[in-house]
Amino acid sequence: MAMTASARTRIFSGVQPTGHLTLGNYLGAMRRWAEEDQHRAEALFCVVDLHALTVEHDPARVRRLSRQAATLLLAAGLDPELCTVFVQSQVDEHLRLSYLMECTASDGEMRRMIQYKEKAAREQARGGSVRLSLLTYPALMAADILAYGTHEVPVGEDQAQHVELTRDLAVRFNQRYGATFVVPKATHPAVAARVMDLQEPTSKMGKSHARTAGTVYLLDEPEVVRKKVMRAVTDAGSEVVYERGERPGVANLLDVLAACSGGDPERLAEGYSSYGALKKDTAEAVVEMLRPVRGRHAELAAEPAYVDAVLRAGAERARGLAGPRVDAAFRAMGLLGSG
Repeated sequence: MAMTASARTRIFSGVQPTGHLTLGNYLGAMRRWAEEDQHRAEALFCVVDLHALTVEHDPARVRRLSRQAATLLLAAGLDPELCTVFVQSQVDEHLRLSYLMECTASDGEMRRMIQYKEKAAREQARGGSVRLSLLTYPALMAADILAYGTHEVPVGEDQAQHVELTRDLAVRFNQRYGATFVVPKATHPAVAARVMDLQEPTSKMGKSHARTAGTVYLLDEPEVVRKKVMRAVTDAGSEVVYERGERPGVANLLDVLAACSGGDPERLAEGYSSYGALKKDTAEAVVEMLRPVRGRHAELAAEPAYVDAVLRAGAERARGLAGPRVDAAFRAMGLLGSG
């Protein structure tokens, strides 16, 4: 691979294969990974399939969605000559370091995680049991990041708390056992960092929502995309203004249009006198933005051997980067380790 300078900023981020990837995943993360991050830094992008096991799941579906997510990362423009693309479960260092992070974190820290509270409540409401891994998975997420000496973690707002926990664990480990980990920081894109559901504009567009009418998936057909955007919930009144608090539906459409066109949402609002015109332009902007991604995905899906080769090479490189640091953490913590 083309990466040689160890002094470069190192970036790590990932996607969970808990559902089909969405417009929110693309605008909030994947596009920036492809257009900016892989060019300016030593970047690793991971399908975090182990995280998909924290709730009830179908094994065959996890495998299928993991492959689809990896293929979409490549289709979105990630270049294996510029960055490392791999699947989490194929690199043992993540699980090895995860236990050390569990031994560094406290029970209270885990239970304060907002995502744990929300997901545990949903599981209990549907009569399911809450898996222990749902409580402890922020320790695995910390391991994902710290194993690579990561400097920056590009994440959406909903994951910022987990990166803060990762920072705390890195500092605590270093203080207790000696300087081992780089203390990372979260970075956020300026526009559309959090794309909201088109039917529930106060909720994030999520890939695992039971109701899909408000979620645009990257592999949706153009006509499906148009229909979902044209049916987006707007707000009382008819004036098109950018007010996230008072008019979340219109603000979400303007955020999406701005992210697609490179414009400013407040300035874009001035050019519209009706919700219908805004929806039509937003729908077309999304369709056109996703067209090359869908086309490239179709090409890559027809070449599974190529995708497998990219993932094997990515996992090998990831193991080479993570192994020495994880071995050092084992020794620092008092374990004999493997060498």
